[in-house]
Amino acid sequence: MNNLMVMAIIAGRRCALHACDVQSVIELGHVTPVPRTPDYIAGITALRSQALTVVDCRRAIGVDPVEFESDTRAAVVKIGGHSYALVVDAIEDISTAVIEPGEVLGGFGEEWSRVSAGMVETEAGPALLIDLEALIAGPESIADAA
Repeated sequence: MNNLMVMAIIAGRRCALHACDVQSVIELGHVTPVPRTPDYIAGITALRSQALTVVDCRRAIGVDPVEFESDTRAAVVKIGGHSYALVVDAIEDISTAVIEPGEVLGGFGEEWSRVSAGMVETEAGPALLIDLEALIAGPESIADAA
């Protein structure tokens, strides 16, 4: 098990991302909207001459979105050869998982169940382990599966 986790807050919930999946944490600069993209794609931005697709994690999960400011911090991840900047409410710290991820018990809702790879206990407390591929697929993946 990869024990290091990047702890983040998304829609008021403590979440964990495998640290090996997070390339960096950046101050999000100017975001350029892209026409005809799903609403959870905020646009694109540049990082050292590399284009990043900016994902509003709240919208990607399907919970109430909030407007973010241009100085928001974002976690940079690479999935399937594409780089993404994940806009979260806050990035807390790096913590160590103390046990393997377990089942997510009820009460979180269908949206969270779709993007969760389980509940993990960390030194910072319990957190939902985020499945990055499911998060980046966005809420439309629910409609596509039906």
